[in-house]
Formats: sequence, C-alpha cells, structure tokens
Amino acid sequence: MSTNNQVLCDVKIASMTQNGNPYGMLDDAAIAIVDGSIAWLGKQSDLPDSYKEIDKNQLAGRLVTPGLIDCHTHIVHGGNRAVEFEMRLNGASYEEVARAGGGIVSTVTATRVASEAELIESALPRIDALLAEGTTLLEIKSGYGLHVDTELRMLRAARALPNHRAVRVVTSFLGAHAVPAEYKGRDDAYIDEVCIPALRQAHQEGLVDAVDGFCEGIAFNPVQIARVFDEARQLGIPVKLHAEQLSNLGGAKMAASYGAMSADHIEHLDEDGVAAMAAAGTVAVVLPGAFYTLRETQQPPIEALRHHNVPIALASDCNPGSSPMTSLLLTLNMACTLFRLTPQEALAGVTVNAAQALGLKDCGTIAPGQRADLAVWNVDHPAELSYRIGFNPLHARIFGGVS
Repeated sequence: MSTNNQVLCDVKIASMTQNGNPYGMLDDAAIAIVDGSIAWLGKQSDLPDSYKEIDKNQLAGRLVTPGLIDCHTHIVHGGNRAVEFEMRLNGASYEEVARAGGGIVSTVTATRVASEAELIESALPRIDALLAEGTTLLEIKSGYGLHVDTELRMLRAARALPNHRAVRVVTSFLGAHAVPAEYKGRDDAYIDEVCIPALRQAHQEGLVDAVDGFCEGIAFNPVQIARVFDEARQLGIPVKLHAEQLSNLGGAKMAASYGAMSADHIEHLDEDGVAAMAAAGTVAVVLPGAFYTLRETQQPPIEALRHHNVPIALASDCNPGSSPMTSLLLTLNMACTLFRLTPQEALAGVTVNAAQALGLKDCGTIAPGQRADLAVWNVDHPAELSYRIGFNPLHARIFGGVS
C-alpha cells in the first residue's frame, strides 16, 4: 500500500505512551493515518465514521510500534577498521590502538579522500540494514574529517541521504572528536583553527542540528569541550556529549550544565554526574555495541539512572572502530543481556527516549498528531523484539504513512 492515508486494522499497539498499561499497550485496535500523520487510534470497534472510507490495511493482530530511532551513529565514513579489530584480539587495547595512530585518526585518512558521492554510496548499505529492521530515523555525526572541508562534506552527505532512502536524518557536528596528526600536541590550536570555524560554516549552511564532542583522555578535556559548547550556545544549537566511556573526566556533569540533550556511553559515570543529568533533563544514551566490541567490563550505572529518573536511550553507535553494528534489534538484546534493562526499557530506549535524546517531539510514540512512522511486527508480545538474537520479525515499515 503506497498511500499516506490508511487505517491499520486489527492490530496490537505498543504506543510507548503513559496510558497506564505496560508498553502503552492497546489490543483489538486500529490506527487512522491521514496526510502522513496519526489522526486517531483506539479500539477498532470505536473507529469513527469519518475514517471508515479510508483504505484499510488488515494486519491480522500484528504488533505495531513507533518506528525505531537510532539516536547515535557515525554511519557516514570512509574505509573500515577490520585490521584494528584483529589487533585488539591480539591484545592491544582501544586506547593503545588510538595512541599508535589507529582508531579514529585512521578513519580520518580514509574519509578525507572520499567524495560526497562515495560517502553516500558507502553509507547506504549500512542504512539499508537498519531500515530493514524498522528504523525510520537516524542521527548521523561528522567527526572523521577533522578539517573544515571534510567535516562539511560528511554533513552534506548525511543531509543528502533522505534523497536516496525513505528515512529521516538529523545531524550532529562532531568536530571535537579527535586531534588529527597535523595538530598532534596542539589540541587548543585545533579547536581554534579547525573545529570552531568548521562549526560556524556548517551552521551557516544549515547542516547542523546539534553539536557533539568526545570528552576523554585520548580526545578533549572538559575545558576544551566547553569552548566548543560556548560557540554552540552563541549559535543557538543544542549540545550532546560522548562522556565517561573510558574514564570519568566529569564530562556528563559539564554537558548537563549546558542543558545537553544527552550524554552518551557513560560507563564510568558517577552519582554526581547522574544527579546533574537528572536536574538538567539530559538523557542517558547507552551503547552496548561499543561495550561489547571493546570487551569492556565497567557497566553504565543503570540502577542510579533509574533511581534519579534519568531517561535511558539506546543506539547502535554504528561506527567503523568500536561498534561496527547495524542492528537496533541486536542493540535491544545486548542492552537487556549485558546491562539488565527490561524489554520495556529497551524498547523505550529506541523510541520515546531516543526521540527525547534528539530533542524531537513529533515521533517516538503512537499518538494523535505524531508522524506516522511505524513498524509492524510478526510477534505476539513486544518482549520478543529484545528476546530473539539474529532474527528479524519485521512485517512492514511505514514511513510518513506510506507502507
């Protein structure tokens, strides 16, 4: 069915709204879609007469969820890092690989020589894998250029991807991702001469939805990130941060002081950082793919996040080095198995909380007025989406009301 006006009939709905039921469940239901948005949902027997003439899509009791949202990816890049994967298996740590000139900087080399068309072409197979599992929205970061022209090229490629696939893309400027080889030992000069000028130009071209940074011993310290965030504030751009992945530098607390939309990774986050995030309304984005790939042992403070009512989002962290993963379904399973999230928390993590992590209010739940970005599943219960490993039960993906 190709129309963006339709009624989904005979469905179970996991609306992910607070309707008093787990998952916001509604059985024996229908959803009316008009002009690409959700116009009505409720018991099928209560379908208003005004929607009874719209095309019916009979779904035989299948489960409908919001379209999945991958709120943290580095999906636009050149090359791959399979050799470094082998190095780590032979005993090198992620930090040792990075300090030896590998890691992020090695991807910079491959990305700098790739054209915009080549960046788009290489990203599409990765995006296709996510779309095949019900993803309707991607966040995509720059950060593998580390000079002005390539940072802009990455963002332009990201902006162009919806011209090639039915997907919504939001962008994050990640110029403060690593120090390139030509600026080794001159971190502050890189911020002044490359990162901030690139951010200004990207903003001028309308390429930036948020500003991100990597706050770590192998990247930038909180004072340096704060300088980038000060510029973002001047430009009126929201911020987010890779924080407390390998150590605790207080990055999440600093980001919260800027009202950050999210702090991501956060394995080494302490109680003060959690409390600061709670006070600021900053979402915790946990990334089990990177934890798994790097064979980390320090888990994110899930219980503290729950205690302080910090929303928990999940994402693939699709990137060539620490999380070469293109499956949100596997992300759900990993979050439950490795971090002990419940299946309901996991599904919220790639729907309603992922939307919040991106500052979006028109997606992530099934409710009147929301975009009709939906996933239809061949499952009996939402927990099956987290339970299975390597199995894709997607029946249909609906984007803007179009199946």
